[in-house]
Amino acid sequence: MGSIDDKLMAMAIDEAKKAADGGEVPVGAILVSDSGEVLSTAHNAVVTTHDPTAHAEIRVLREGGHRRLNYRLLNTTLYVTIEPCVMCMGAIIHARINRLVYGAPDPRWGAAGSLYNFSADSRFNHVVTVTAGVCRDECRTLIQDFFKNRR
Repeated sequence: MGSIDDKLMAMAIDEAKKAADGGEVPVGAILVSDSGEVLSTAHNAVVTTHDPTAHAEIRVLREGGHRRLNYRLLNTTLYVTIEPCVMCMGAIIHARINRLVYGAPDPRWGAAGSLYNFSADSRFNHVVTVTAGVCRDECRTLIQDFFKNRR
């Protein structure tokens, strides 16, 4: 049996597959409270919503904020299949997410250690703990296969 991180990342992978099925870049996200309650789930919907901010991370933070009736999502962990971009890391920091767990790195857009490292930049008012590489191979294969099939 896998770790709790593996189990929750599997849920994020299921969300990413929903995105791919809808023609979206396959990224999925899950927001979980420290007690283990799943607060929200989401996947990319940029194309279908005609919204450049409809990344899985942004959508899951919005839903989590509505559910908690607070834009600060203290004591939560965000699981996402691909390393968040600059926009998403900014939102993660603003939301005061405690921990970020991601699957595959994103060397072109990643802002949690690959291209930039917003997660550890002490100039921000909040530092996010990052765990990288959970279910990395499956997350990477999912997105690589998506783009191979589009070419």
